[in-house]
Amino acid sequence: MRNLIIIAFLLVFSSCLRLDSFLYNPDTSIEAYGYDSYEGEVEIEVGPEYTIADSMIHPLTFQSDPSGDDKKIHAVYLGNIADIATDTIILYCHGNRDHLDFYWPRIKLLANVGGKNRYGVLAMDYRGFGLSEGPATEEGMYEDVDACMLWLKQMGLTDDRLVIYGFSLGSAPATELTANPRTLQPSKLMLESCFASDDVFVEDASGLSLPGSYFTSLQINNGDEIKKVEEPFFWIHGVDDSFIRMDTHGETVFGNYRGSYSEAHRIEGGEHGDVPTVMGYPEYLNAVYKFILR
Repeated sequence: MRNLIIIAFLLVFSSCLRLDSFLYNPDTSIEAYGYDSYEGEVEIEVGPEYTIADSMIHPLTFQSDPSGDDKKIHAVYLGNIADIATDTIILYCHGNRDHLDFYWPRIKLLANVGGKNRYGVLAMDYRGFGLSEGPATEEGMYEDVDACMLWLKQMGLTDDRLVIYGFSLGSAPATELTANPRTLQPSKLMLESCFASDDVFVEDASGLSLPGSYFTSLQINNGDEIKKVEEPFFWIHGVDDSFIRMDTHGETVFGNYRGSYSEAHRIEGGEHGDVPTVMGYPEYLNAVYKFILR
């Protein structure tokens, strides 16, 4: 009887209970990116040893145009742009909230993989996040990340030197564009705190097996898309993640991978956003470096 009441409630009010705003939680209040001078909240804290020289920080804008809806997307590249034509590049896709400044310490960490600026790192704000134009949409997010790939390709990057890293919401474009490549085919896929699908979110929240379509127009399903990925796969998740549960989300994605090589890092005590901190920055950077080198 209790489940019947819950189902009736959810069906009646499903138009109000949308996962779209749950998955997209951007902050557009900033007037400029602060990077190291940003005084707002950041996801993790890193020490001065991970600072990147100003000469290696390059703010960029790209035009992203899904279905004729042209928008300006803001991004930042860490490293020597001239090296894009010859070295490996990490394309970082951030999570569901705030903007680039919130993730700046994470981006700097990746710019220290294998040593300072060993690899270039490109990160962007999807449309609707930070200073990037337009409303947040699923297809727009894919197009925005692909617009970054187009710039990298124009700078000389080839498929075999592109590593894509998706955190949380960013696992969607990272998985989608590896499974169904457009401008470039990433050579390696890295996912942190990834989610399986909107259906799993609904089941976790309600305890009921209901289709996610009752609550969202999104079609994201990393659990299915990962089955198409043949490239090497690095998966890392906090065991204590209460936002995107490891057992129902992360393990589903990892278990569905059928490609050439995979490695799993289950971080005891790790929550959703603190996995590198709990793991320890040297250990985290070493794990990422070893995976990229293999």
